[in-house]
Amino acid sequence: MTQKRYLLIFLLFILTAITFMDRICISTASDMIMADLRISPQIMGYIFAIFAFSYSLFQIPSGWFADKYGPKKVLTFVVSFWSFFTALTGMAWNAISMLFFRFFFGVGEAGAFPGATRAVYNWVPVKERGIANGIYHSGARFGAALSLVFMPWLINLVGWRWMFIINGLIGFFWITVWLIWFKDKPGQHQGVNEKELRYIEDGQLDYKTENEKIPFGVIITSSNMALVMFQYFASCLTFFINLSWLFPYVKSHWGDSATVYTPIPLIVGMIAHLSSGAFVTFLYKKGFKIGSRKIPAMIGFALGAIGLVLSTQAADLSVLAFIGCFSIAVFGVELTIAPSWTFCMDIGRNSTGAVSGTMNTFGNIGSATSAILFPFFIANVTIPFFAEQTGTANSFFIFAAVVNILAMISWIFMNPMKKLRVSMPREKIRLRVIILISSILLIFVALYILKTFFVKSM
Repeated sequence: MTQKRYLLIFLLFILTAITFMDRICISTASDMIMADLRISPQIMGYIFAIFAFSYSLFQIPSGWFADKYGPKKVLTFVVSFWSFFTALTGMAWNAISMLFFRFFFGVGEAGAFPGATRAVYNWVPVKERGIANGIYHSGARFGAALSLVFMPWLINLVGWRWMFIINGLIGFFWITVWLIWFKDKPGQHQGVNEKELRYIEDGQLDYKTENEKIPFGVIITSSNMALVMFQYFASCLTFFINLSWLFPYVKSHWGDSATVYTPIPLIVGMIAHLSSGAFVTFLYKKGFKIGSRKIPAMIGFALGAIGLVLSTQAADLSVLAFIGCFSIAVFGVELTIAPSWTFCMDIGRNSTGAVSGTMNTFGNIGSATSAILFPFFIANVTIPFFAEQTGTANSFFIFAAVVNILAMISWIFMNPMKKLRVSMPREKIRLRVIILISSILLIFVALYILKTFFVKSM
């Protein structure tokens, strides 16, 4: 039997590594960009934020396009689109041009994970989706760690402008391989022999519902989906500390030399992805179809909460003790990623792209919440025993630990075998969508007010 589906997973691993290299490389060059373009730290913050805004905004449309037009066309377009704007970032001449380029960079990157998830849905049998998701999502952490180590060297070698151009060219190289090799369905690929094709098709569930379309309003307002979105919000709330405040927090508490340890949680996260994916697949093959999703995620959130609480006790010790405890938390929340995305495939079926995009939208809201609340808690929030004085992140770690515990409880009520309802009264869908959108808008307004009037940079 041929094993072409594993080549697909490897290609997606490289893709996710590229996504995080391209989005993080700007932070390694931020000081030079501000100096060359005469941009203030506040404006630089808006440049960081505008990517997150457009990335979140276009998650669901990108997923819908992947479902409708197939992952080959969609990933070809979005990778070309964001690679083009990555390269253009190196040609920015002022703050306005930088804001423009990073906004459209986020629009392109929004399609990466929903499109990749749709490709896995088409090519990988259900019992192997856990390990498939674990492997290809681990590429993101590999890319993030590589960016923190490699990009400063590249900037010193060629300058920050050429650094962006080179990153953009890497994306176009990936597209060339993707166009030549990939097909939307394994049956269309000449390299997939009959035995592998039969293995993949026999491992797919519910063929009769393959063309079933799920109304968008039903997707984002079902109880199962609400729990998926909340638990992913919780996961990203903790993980995003790595990409936002961990570096400056470690630097401010232990000095410049201590920042060399900040990539460690990302490397640990990569290991967690691989471990979780293998665990999900192992449990599924043993017959625990529901438990294969729930057990790894619940263990992950439990470890996340434990690691965050331990981090509060290690803050007064060495930087290695703190990084070690925080790495436990990161390992935990990263264990939840493979079951989360596999869960989206379980309930989304032919709308897997839209369902995963919806979940990822709320994950990015969690990331934004983390970036804004972290310095606020440091400056303003105290908690008896854990954070009796301001000036440390202990209060935020306790807050995040509580959210992790709630997410763990959420998994008790989540059921991957419960499919989304295709039909529902239009009036009921409309009301639920209005309530959901209103809630999201209130969250964004509250976060904007908090950041504008109450949060100070560290």
